[in-house]
Amino acid sequence: MTTPQTFDCLIDGRWLPSRSGATMDSINPYTGEVVSVVADCNAEDVDAAVLAARAAFRHGWGQTTPHERARLLRRLQALVMREAERLALAETRDNGKLLKEMRTQSNYIAEWFGYFASVAETHEGAYIPADRKNFVVYTAEEPVGVVAAITPWNSPLLLLGWKVAPALAAGCTIVVKPSEYTPTSTLILGELICEAGFPPGVFNVVTGGPAAGAALTEHPEVDKIAFTGATDTGAKIAARAARNHTRVTLELGGKSPNIVFSDCDLDAAVNGVIAGIFAATGQSCMAGSRLLVQDELHDEFVARLVDRVSTITLGDPMDPATNMGPAANSAQADKIRGFIDRAVADGATLACGGSATLDAGSLFVAPTILTEVDPGSEICRDEVFGPVLSVLRFRDEQAAIEMANDTDFGLAAAVWTSNVFRAHRVSRALRAGTVWVNAYRVVSFNTPFGGFGHSGVGRENGRAALQEYTETKSVWIETSGETRDPFNIG
Repeated sequence: MTTPQTFDCLIDGRWLPSRSGATMDSINPYTGEVVSVVADCNAEDVDAAVLAARAAFRHGWGQTTPHERARLLRRLQALVMREAERLALAETRDNGKLLKEMRTQSNYIAEWFGYFASVAETHEGAYIPADRKNFVVYTAEEPVGVVAAITPWNSPLLLLGWKVAPALAAGCTIVVKPSEYTPTSTLILGELICEAGFPPGVFNVVTGGPAAGAALTEHPEVDKIAFTGATDTGAKIAARAARNHTRVTLELGGKSPNIVFSDCDLDAAVNGVIAGIFAATGQSCMAGSRLLVQDELHDEFVARLVDRVSTITLGDPMDPATNMGPAANSAQADKIRGFIDRAVADGATLACGGSATLDAGSLFVAPTILTEVDPGSEICRDEVFGPVLSVLRFRDEQAAIEMANDTDFGLAAAVWTSNVFRAHRVSRALRAGTVWVNAYRVVSFNTPFGGFGHSGVGRENGRAALQEYTETKSVWIETSGETRDPFNIG
């Protein structure tokens, strides 16, 4: 049995219990054990954290040079690499994802801090040729201010890094509210940020449930909200933000198509489809949850896919032999099972898997493939966020494009073909923020990520992310020194 870790919240560089003294438990979804006990913060705690971030921004951090910020970011990069194993273990115990996947993510997220250190040092404004002889005009990029970062339970550290690295590089201060299901890795990152030497108040963590999140997103001293999570929750956050004219970046849900043409590399495509929907137990915003297969390949492809899926090993996420862990929490497991049951009731054919659990009380959901799915049905329109694949047929290229784009979402898509001309044509026609060709689920610190439609607002990663945390200031300098007619300054 693992001894639970105990964490306070981080406010203004100090570790403090919640004002009410309340705590909450984080539960390991595989063992059912309590893995950490954290502060259950309320609006008072949130207010203290936001005001600490505001003070830190006004009285120092917002005026630091890019090189000062870069030095601290590189120090943080080294500390995250040093503590990668601890971070990976914390994530697996919190959300049940495979330890081998979390090790990869924990090591990789360090690269975000190094990359944005370089972006901070090389980000430049612009000289603008003025249309008047007596003016010099230039732009400056300045930090937006206090950022509220709200992160989900599926990849909490990775998705937090996507926000923290560019925000710190830009000169913003941050208040983070991690998911109540997975707070531990965020709190460990807070320890590392303190150790790296970031000033008090630059990075704050308030743990708690929806009430803490609502207090943070409604706070008038927050200048920017960066949220990753469910589309419905994102819409509520955007509505709250609008009342205070708060900027938002929203990385929301998806119903992403994996499009398989008959000229594809069959083995590679099968692997890609499995990676797209069954890796991470399907609990991924970019999951390839709709499989579109060309008619002449459909039966063979589905047969191969079902055969491969039958070999997926469910079990202890700490075990290297495990391919798929449990759902992250009981509410999510029940939600996934409900989707499967309704899909079958609506006429879909269960090719493999199903809603039954492996053991009584288990949070495991078997990898599930549904065929003969109605394109207008719930299972084909709504995000399941679990290991459930809906299979659709298409005749030709144009039909595939129309079917793929027939969704409110637009986060990601993939095209499997050996025809380079088709690859370019279809990629351009797809309404999605990321399109992979002969690959799936590949992201990087230097490549923008975000969605069209209901999949969100704004972009994370790459230089585009820094723009989400800065304001552009135009500066006009009059150079003649002459007195001008105040009623004719045009």
